[in-house]
Amino acid sequence: MLKWNKVVFELCMGDEAEERIRKAAIVFAVVGFFVHIGFWALDSTGRISITGEAAELVSSPLSSLYTPFSILLVYEVYQLIRTIPDSFSSSVGKQYEIATLLVVRDILKRLSEVESSEGWEISSDLGFLLVECAAFLALFYTSLTYFRISDKSTKSGDMSGDIAFFVEAKRLVANFMLIVFLLTAAYSFFTWIASVQDGGGSVSRVIFFLDFFTFLILADILILLVSYWFYTDFGNLARNTGFVLSTVIIRVAISSEGVSAMVLFTLSGLLGIAILRMFAQDSAPKVRGNPE
Repeated sequence: MLKWNKVVFELCMGDEAEERIRKAAIVFAVVGFFVHIGFWALDSTGRISITGEAAELVSSPLSSLYTPFSILLVYEVYQLIRTIPDSFSSSVGKQYEIATLLVVRDILKRLSEVESSEGWEISSDLGFLLVECAAFLALFYTSLTYFRISDKSTKSGDMSGDIAFFVEAKRLVANFMLIVFLLTAAYSFFTWIASVQDGGGSVSRVIFFLDFFTFLILADILILLVSYWFYTDFGNLARNTGFVLSTVIIRVAISSEGVSAMVLFTLSGLLGIAILRMFAQDSAPKVRGNPE
C-alpha cells in the first residue's frame, strides 16, 4: 500500500512530472492568450457576437490576460498539492502565492472595466482598483517575507520511522487532493460553459477556487489530526491550527466581495508571518515531512 502510494505520487507529482506539467502550463498559457485575444478581435470587428455576461471577457484587449493568468493559477494549485507532503508551512506559503495571483488577475480584469472621470473626481471603480493594488502589494510583501522566515527556520535532520510513515500519510492525502483538483476543475469548466450557453458566463475567483479551498481545509484538518498522533505538545498543535485558520481566512476571502475580500487576504498573510516569527526560534529540528 505504501509503495503504491509513493509510486503514484512520483508518477503524477514527482520532479519529472512537475517539469513536464510546468512546460505544458506555459504552452497552454501562451496559446490561451492568443486564442482569447483572437475572440476579442473577432467580436470587435463584428465577425462574431458574444452576448450575455460572458461579453465582459471581450470588452477590452486587456481582458485577454485573464486566460493565461487562469492557467498559471491552475498550475500553482498543482504546485500547492505537491508541497503537502513537505510541511504545513510550505503548503501555506503556496496558498499565499495563489492569493496574490488571484488579486492580480482581478486587477487586470478591472483595468479593462475602469471608466475615466473628469477633474479630481475618483470613480468608485478606480477607488476600488487602488484598494486592490494596495492589497496586492501587501500580499506580495507577506509572501516574500513568509518564505524568507520559513527558509531560515528550516533545518536538516534524520527522518525517523514515525516521520517516514507520516510523510507517506501526507502523500496519500496529496494523491486524493490531486483527484479532487482534477474533478473540481472539470466540473467548474463545464458548469461555466453551460452558463455561457444560457446567457451567463460571468467570471470571478469563486469559480473553482471556492470549492477547491473547501476540500483543502478538510485535508489540512485531517493532516493536523494525524500529526497529533506523533506530536502531542501544544506548540505544534497551536502552530498547525494557526496555519489551518489562515487557510480558512483565504477561503472566506475568495467568497467575499469588495474591500472585505482584500482585507481578509492581507489578514491571512499577516497571520502566517506572525505564526512563523513566533516559532522561528524553536530549537527542535525541522525536517522534510515533519508535522509543521
